Amino acid sequence: MDSDDPRRFLHPSTIAQIARLDLRARQVVEGFISGAHKSPFFGQSVEFVQHRDYVPGDDIRHLDWKVWSKTDKFYIKQFEAETNLRASLVVDTSESMLYGRGPMNKYEYACTAAACLAYLIIKQQDSAGLYSFGWEVKQAIPPRSNQRQLDAITKSLDLSRPSQQTAIRKVMRQVAESSPIRGMVIVFSDLLTDREDLFKALEMLRHRRHDVVVFHILDDDELTFPFSGMTKFEGLEEMPHLFCDPKALRQGYLEALEEYLVEVRRGLTRLGVDYTLIRTSDYLDAVLSRFLHMRMSDRASPVRR
Repeated sequence: MDSDDPRRFLHPSTIAQIARLDLRARQVVEGFISGAHKSPFFGQSVEFVQHRDYVPGDDIRHLDWKVWSKTDKFYIKQFEAETNLRASLVVDTSESMLYGRGPMNKYEYACTAAACLAYLIIKQQDSAGLYSFGWEVKQAIPPRSNQRQLDAITKSLDLSRPSQQTAIRKVMRQVAESSPIRGMVIVFSDLLTDREDLFKALEMLRHRRHDVVVFHILDDDELTFPFSGMTKFEGLEEMPHLFCDPKALRQGYLEALEEYLVEVRRGLTRLGVDYTLIRTSDYLDAVLSRFLHMRMSDRASPVRR
């Protein structure tokens, strides 16, 4: 990669050398994209406003057939574009997020990715807020669009320290109750929780018509299980320590992992949740690129209800 290429800053090992989270976010986002039009990637939602009488030449796709079936008259549904995005960044601070042998552990990577999106959203004059959670919501910052908001979000992430277990269902209920206006909820987590609770939690948000995005963050070790020789595995979230030969566990672990990932992916797709699996070794420009292209694709598709 050329030394003048701004993407040289986006490798996790380089980003980890920047201590302040706000500076990390600025470096990544400014290196990746600049001069963007307001909300070009997150897409516009539309809200129904009113009916009006049909006149010849109107697009028949906007006819309200339910009203026609009751009144035998043709009416057109009118909509209003809603360009101001309200995004809630929901970051997992349970103890399992501390794991990592690379330049950034899962929590550090999640915080950096969340700060990057907060910076990008606020830069585009939309609103970003933050919820950090473990057993319950630890810190909550309502969505706002001013520059001080980014400072509040990054400081909150810096102050949060992973601990406890995850109570995803209870937490998402708190997030839903704190977000009465429909918006985007972006979750950063390793999803090491009961899958039924996970599905119920995100279904609750979708039922309230939030656009839900999940960044599933795992360390390379968790995806490849590269260990050899007698190894002591230290338990997190009240799990016991284990001393064993990992070769005896590897095949069974990888099979169970694949089953788990397939179930999570299928379950979230069924709910209409946008799902992305991320390794902590992934370049941050690649992560942003996948996300932004996903939002562009959504914008070109019919609005999900």
